[in-house]
Amino acid sequence: MMPPAKKEVRPSSRGGRARTPAFVKNLRGVKNWKEVSAWLEWRGIEDIECITPDQAGVARGKMMPSKKFTSNTSLALPSAVFMTTISGGYPEDGNGFHYPEDDGDLKLMPDLSTLTVVPWEEDPTAAVICDLVHQDGRSVEFTPRNVLRRVLAAYDKRGLKPVVAPEIEFYLVRKNPDPDYPLTPPVGRSGRPIGGGAGYSIAGVNEFDELIDDIYHFSESQGLEIDTLIHEEGAGQLEINLRHGDPIELADQVFMFKRTIREAALKHEIYATFMAKPIQGQPGSAMHIHQSIIDKKSGKNVFSAEDGSETDDFFHFIGGMQKHVPNALVMFAPYVNSYRRLTQSASAPVNNKWGYDNRTTAFRVPRSDPAARRVENRIPSSDANPYLALAASLACGLIGMTNKIKAEPPVLTTANADQIDLPRSLLEAVDLFEADEELGTLLGKSFVATFAAIKRAEFETFMEVISPWEREYLLLNV
Repeated sequence: MMPPAKKEVRPSSRGGRARTPAFVKNLRGVKNWKEVSAWLEWRGIEDIECITPDQAGVARGKMMPSKKFTSNTSLALPSAVFMTTISGGYPEDGNGFHYPEDDGDLKLMPDLSTLTVVPWEEDPTAAVICDLVHQDGRSVEFTPRNVLRRVLAAYDKRGLKPVVAPEIEFYLVRKNPDPDYPLTPPVGRSGRPIGGGAGYSIAGVNEFDELIDDIYHFSESQGLEIDTLIHEEGAGQLEINLRHGDPIELADQVFMFKRTIREAALKHEIYATFMAKPIQGQPGSAMHIHQSIIDKKSGKNVFSAEDGSETDDFFHFIGGMQKHVPNALVMFAPYVNSYRRLTQSASAPVNNKWGYDNRTTAFRVPRSDPAARRVENRIPSSDANPYLALAASLACGLIGMTNKIKAEPPVLTTANADQIDLPRSLLEAVDLFEADEELGTLLGKSFVATFAAIKRAEFETFMEVISPWEREYLLLNV
């Protein structure tokens, strides 16, 4: 929690009184190591979490006393951390993937712009997100934050800067210590289990007033800005919208928001889950991504011409997404469960169509003025690693602009009832992912090989589990 308010002045070495530097009051980030020491001291921070997202978007890292953090300590993690499946296993060698025999260390390089408090800890604690480099200083190609940086560097070479705004859906569910039992909606302040069909219901949000207050308080103390919060269609399903901005900063925010929301929920004796399809018969959870591209010299949106009309870049960006997003689906839908969300005649698209304000298409162009023209990718599920989902979506659009891929005509009717344009299973998605040479070149070959190997290993682990459906329909009938 934040410490009590500090005095605005302190004695100086000359006997006078000096004002507290403004930077120590920053809720998020400092410029250099000198500022780090003052920032930590002003808050009485005792411990530092040095964290970085793994391939699943899970926080990995080390915790240490704040004095050790500021004493030029070298931080490292085994490279195997970024080759681990969600269940803690490791993939087999093959298809371009080779597990490093020495399992050498990768260096953690703190990004000081992400320094922030950890408000749910009882002892004064701070966290900082780190990048990964090899021992000789080279960037590690296959780690998620670096994959996104690689795509943004390709935009930068063209004088372009992407702007994104994620929307994250999640469920609140009762505590479920036994995974053999289905998840169920929590009990709200009314004392009754939450029901579905409460889309945009204020009363639905009010059922969790105290929890939502904690989410807001935790977010504010970390410098995380929530744009809006709504109740979605599912029973106990909420959605948080974030302000638009730099892709790395927004991926960092999603990464931190997931931790924040889980911790706030646990404080109230319930779970928050970002599974794509946690409850049978209820809608899935998405992470929609709004995207626009800015010309760095002019500062203008390249999707809009001077007269306000759509540009060739706009249509080519969509064309690239139509062609390559199906091949990148494993980065938007990374688990077997993700494909339970992608079903026909549902709000989650199984097509690669686009349309103006058409929520049945994969790529929706919301109504806006020309300066705010953007493309919403509605395919990603909330279980996706935000760094990888943003990297994949922006990479597909950039390939379209580079190769001038022509977009199909916009769809004016329901697009999600009949045609299926996306892979229907995890392994099919992995095969398409590996086969797309242009996408692989942009994302990095070592990342593609590593991520594909992890997904194949996760599928094999899933296949070891016998489901209730098999026991119900096969046990006595076959």
